[in-house]
Amino acid sequence: MSMRKPVIIGCAALGAVALIGLVILSVLVGKYNGMVRLGESVDNGWAQVENVLQRRSDLIPNLVATVKGIAAQEKEIFENVAAARSRLAGAASPGEAAAANAGLTGALGRLLAIVENYPQLRSSENFLRLQDELAGTENRIAVERRGYNDLVRQYNTYIKQFPNRMLAGWFQFQPREFFQAEEGAREVPKVDFTG
Repeated sequence: MSMRKPVIIGCAALGAVALIGLVILSVLVGKYNGMVRLGESVDNGWAQVENVLQRRSDLIPNLVATVKGIAAQEKEIFENVAAARSRLAGAASPGEAAAANAGLTGALGRLLAIVENYPQLRSSENFLRLQDELAGTENRIAVERRGYNDLVRQYNTYIKQFPNRMLAGWFQFQPREFFQAEEGAREVPKVDFTG
């Protein structure tokens, strides 16, 4: 009988170690899956930002064509808008997109500012409709950008907390980049539609 007690104690100890190992493994799998879930949410949030940026980019040629028909001599402004639009389309990261977005916003501000010189353009139904659509799209961009940045904050906070930080390093989860406005973007362009 004395031989049986050590075997039972050994089996119980082995079972306890296995149970503790299983609990630790379950926690690690849960943490890993949490990082994956938050990372996918960030990717989805960025896709929504890109979606509304693309919507605005799609509206711009119509706006430019409407203005161009009346204000043909403003060639430089049209070229600036086209170049800014191309930079936004080619942006590969949130930082590049933010910089390109600031450039496009400035170019659009200058485009809309020339409307003051063309009363027939201010009264054009097509121009007014496009202007309203563009304003609505700008609001959507702001909402989606805020949502994306909230998701990035949640994800970055999660992977920086202990013990998640160790797991994030092991599985190469990196902090994500916020979609932030450029320094010059804080200045509101002066556009006056009264005349």
